[in-house]
Amino acid sequence: MIRAMRFSSKTVGLVSAAITVLIWTGFIVVARASASRGLLPLDIALTRILGASSILLPWAWWLMRSARQAGQKVGSLGGLSPLPLVPTVQVGFLGGLLYAVLAYTGFFYAPATHASVLMPGSLPLWTTLLAWLVLRENVSSARALGLGFIVLGDVLVGGASLLMAFDGGEVWKGDLLFMAAACCWAGYSVMVRRGGLDAVRATMAITAFAFVGFVPVYLVLIGVGALPTHLLLVPWTEILFQALFQGVGSVVISGITFTQMVRHYGPVRSTMITALVPGLSALGAVWFLGEPMHWNLWAGLALVTSGILFGVRQAPKPVAQAAFPAGPVEAGGKP
Repeated sequence: MIRAMRFSSKTVGLVSAAITVLIWTGFIVVARASASRGLLPLDIALTRILGASSILLPWAWWLMRSARQAGQKVGSLGGLSPLPLVPTVQVGFLGGLLYAVLAYTGFFYAPATHASVLMPGSLPLWTTLLAWLVLRENVSSARALGLGFIVLGDVLVGGASLLMAFDGGEVWKGDLLFMAAACCWAGYSVMVRRGGLDAVRATMAITAFAFVGFVPVYLVLIGVGALPTHLLLVPWTEILFQALFQGVGSVVISGITFTQMVRHYGPVRSTMITALVPGLSALGAVWFLGEPMHWNLWAGLALVTSGILFGVRQAPKPVAQAAFPAGPVEAGGKP
């Protein structure tokens, strides 16, 4: 019966791709909607970390049980991370903590339509630049042209809000935070590729670091009144929803489905599939959040999406591509 219930590789790949795109798209729309539902940015980051930790930390402990029973010294952070301490801190700071704080804070300043272009859109740009600097990977002329499209798209979106800063607007702050978040995730992806880290273990490591390095400090600071929080002002159902969607969904589930998608379609075709995210999340912001789509957003979205597709189609061996919202997947098999 178990064998009869098994799905073909094609079905698993197709379903994994659909779930990945759906969660990545929903991440942007839900995160922006959450900015008006009561919780503060660090509150949302806390729920994300706790939600992911509830699954990944016990899983990491179970994963290392055989080695511990054999008397081997494995992992770090008291057995919560399956990686040694140095790589855990390195990837955990960028991919597990800083990315979440920057991204969620950005949604309190800029609309989801901007995030749709500037986060998933600029990720290939930052990843290519960092891979060139750190890994010394060559950038083909075709890839450079695709990145040029992305830069033009980002300028069309972020440049307009930056000009509004002179009139007292704050959208530009969110745009810069989105770009910084994408840069952090790109840095995390390049670190994973340079170290040859396993996808699942790297995801567990960034979650463990965020859990140990952020949760107790944040709880102490809000406990003594040093930081504001709205955790006690919102219904418990809101906190539970954020933990399930932001943590379990965006980190755990999308990390697994992205890995499965890469295994079936390969990194190039997978990146082409995820190029749907900017457009779908922008349309979701218009449909569900009532955000306007001005001409510069449409043009920027078209340029960024074209840049991603053009660059990937011309690249026989793309650089680490990570699941920007989830936190757990890098190109070729890591989160």
